[in-house]
Amino acid sequence: MAQLLVRQLDLAVKEALRRRAQRHGRSMEEEVRVILAHAVARDESSSSDAPGLGSRMAALFADVGLEEPISEWRGVEPVPALFEP
Repeated sequence: MAQLLVRQLDLAVKEALRRRAQRHGRSMEEEVRVILAHAVARDESSSSDAPGLGSRMAALFADVGLEEPISEWRGVEPVPALFEP
C-alpha cells in the first residue's frame, strides 16, 4: 500500500476529521482512507464516459412507446393546455 503525507492541514479540518472518525468508530487514518476512496469512486462514476442526463432520461422512458419525435422548444413561447369542463 502507498503512503500519503498531507502538510499544512488546517487545524479545524483536522479536528473535524477527528470528530467524524470518532462518530464512525474509526481511527482518523481509516476515516481519511474512506473519505478519499468515496471521493475517487464518485469522481470516476461521473466521468465523461458516463451517460448524461438526457441519455439517462431517454433510457428511463424508452419503453413508454412514444413514436413521434419530440420537437425542440428552445425559443418557443409556451401555450397553456385548454381543458373543457
